[in-house]
Amino acid sequence: MPQNEHIELFQKRYGKRLDHEERTRKKEARAVHTKAKYAQKALGIKGKLYAKKRYQEKIQMKKTLAMHAESDGKRRSSDEPKKGAVPAYLLDREQASRSKVLSNTVKQKRKEKAGKWEVPLPKVRPIAEEEVFKVLRSGKRKRKQWKRMITKATFVGQSFTRKPPKYERFIRPTGLRFTKAHVTHPELKTTFCLEIIGVKKNPNGQTMTQMGVITKGTVIEVNVSELGLVTPGGKVVWGKYAQVTNNPENDGCINAVLLV
Repeated sequence: MPQNEHIELFQKRYGKRLDHEERTRKKEARAVHTKAKYAQKALGIKGKLYAKKRYQEKIQMKKTLAMHAESDGKRRSSDEPKKGAVPAYLLDREQASRSKVLSNTVKQKRKEKAGKWEVPLPKVRPIAEEEVFKVLRSGKRKRKQWKRMITKATFVGQSFTRKPPKYERFIRPTGLRFTKAHVTHPELKTTFCLEIIGVKKNPNGQTMTQMGVITKGTVIEVNVSELGLVTPGGKVVWGKYAQVTNNPENDGCINAVLLV
């Protein structure tokens, strides 16, 4: 027997404790709380690595559960079999029940929630951060390089207030701030000048979305109350999404197509 396996050797010779199974069961039950406690206390790189590991484990567990749930959803249909001979290769085939249709509907809703729409421009050229964020030198000797100036079109809300210049890291130039967009309705073939409510998703990443950077392919939310659109329930639609189809920093205006 290899070195350092004293416990295995002892168990082989004298057996286990009488309450070994019970103690093991309790230890496994407590392990969840122990892991959670450690996850809360772990700091720095160790905490990040541990959180990443736990996240991957949870994803795997959810995938397994979803797989089992979907397999349970497939059952034999209770419909009467049709008269006449059935080929041998069709005898054991299970017909998917209505639960499959429901699961597809749920998946579609999840896609919409995740921000995946049928858009006019499904693929756009990726933009590097160096292109968007220009380095600004600051300080008495111009040696500090922590400030960044955004070189693309941006949107900021009406209540936006700049930080004092000493503490402002990301500078959005006033000349590149936009509050309105020229939105074309694909069915009406008409263009309207509508107010922008916010930036929903920038294809170049979450950072750009949070900064309110508007580039080609960005999905923005616009105020369509002027158009008089209503829902099937009779309520007036306030905001709808539109995708930007031009390069606003070059054209000096935002052109977009409404996602109907």
